[in-house]
Amino acid sequence: MSKDIILKIAGDYTAEVATYKSIEFTGKTMEDLSIASRITMSNFSLELGAKFAFGVPDQKVVNWVKARTNKPFELVKPDEDAVYEKTYEMDVSNLEPQIACPHTVDNVKPVTEVQGTKVHQAFLGSCTNGRFEDIEIAAKILEGNKVHEDVRLIVTPASQEIWLKIAKTGIAETLINADAIICNPNCGACFGAHQGMLAPGENCISSSNRNFRGRMGSENAGIYLGSPATVAASAIKGVIADPREF
Repeated sequence: MSKDIILKIAGDYTAEVATYKSIEFTGKTMEDLSIASRITMSNFSLELGAKFAFGVPDQKVVNWVKARTNKPFELVKPDEDAVYEKTYEMDVSNLEPQIACPHTVDNVKPVTEVQGTKVHQAFLGSCTNGRFEDIEIAAKILEGNKVHEDVRLIVTPASQEIWLKIAKTGIAETLINADAIICNPNCGACFGAHQGMLAPGENCISSSNRNFRGRMGSENAGIYLGSPATVAASAIKGVIADPREF
């Protein structure tokens, strides 16, 4: 998922690679991604130090905006003679799921290096990964399965619109049948104030954007960041798991 791509960028180039700069994502991979997936990458770019991050707007962007407003708008694209400070090229065609380990977002490892790590909570939501496609992929993995008895799976849709959509499409029922807890749209467990605070010694696999010490509760808890698919797979197994198994 696009979360794996942006975590890979953080791991390879550090959380300071774009401090006070802007990032432009381009290429075949970006063209293929949905708007929601692109938003995930732009959102997480703050964790790379960026003040702004975007993909070059295309017809997908036009369609997305037109579905939400009838006001006229213009696309802002890079100038043909634009000068870039630095260009990074990545091949993500064989990228395996990525995990940011405690306690920094750029402490990133492939899932195969950390799978089997015990988790007590799985959090699916946040401004980074609380959109419909995120919850949908998790539901596909959870369908016919149950959340591990030692894990609480907390699902927080990013908006009321998304909450209604998962209710109308039956996804909410799938999640409930798997023993997930669905919360009202809000920041939820992400910032450790309520709806999923971590106790000392607990580990959480989260689709959110930050895993700093004490971010989700106790300073003695561990936060691992991954894609919504990784969160769902791990909730089932009770340990960090490779979603490709599902």
